[in-house]
Amino acid sequence: MKTIVVVDKNWGIGKKNDLLFSLPADMKHFRETTLGKVVVMGSNTLLSFPGGKPLKNRINIVLWPGGEAREDCTVVQSLPALFAEIAKYPPDDVFVVGGAMLYRTLLPYCSEAIVTKVDADGGAEVFFEDLDALKNWSCVSESAPEQTGGFTIRFTVYRNAEVCLPQ
Repeated sequence: MKTIVVVDKNWGIGKKNDLLFSLPADMKHFRETTLGKVVVMGSNTLLSFPGGKPLKNRINIVLWPGGEAREDCTVVQSLPALFAEIAKYPPDDVFVVGGAMLYRTLLPYCSEAIVTKVDADGGAEVFFEDLDALKNWSCVSESAPEQTGGFTIRFTVYRNAEVCLPQ
């Protein structure tokens, strides 16, 4: 399993259940990376999408304790149920897409983190783990800086040397 996220220079990811920045190049990158794959999210992330609708052309799995079953995505009630559901797919096709609590919970189980870094302070209320400060994570690639939406971004990839296995 992998994770994909946009962070500001303080590893901030969101404010008021929304993204910090509008970044056309990152949206394209996200779409190209996850199209035809499995995206895993919490209920707040699903509800933050336009009309509360899941992402098109992807398998959407939502951890939503107490959530009702839906026809447009798979709703699971617990972490064990989530792990059972994602086990049905190749690990490299599964992407954790938010929010903050799900990122924090599932990060130890991810082999890779695809991180778009924005060289700005977005005034975040919620944060991603600072992978540079975690001993088992290392940056294995970083793109050249790119301008999009009035910001400078870099696409980076981190690898986890100590991936946990679901119990």
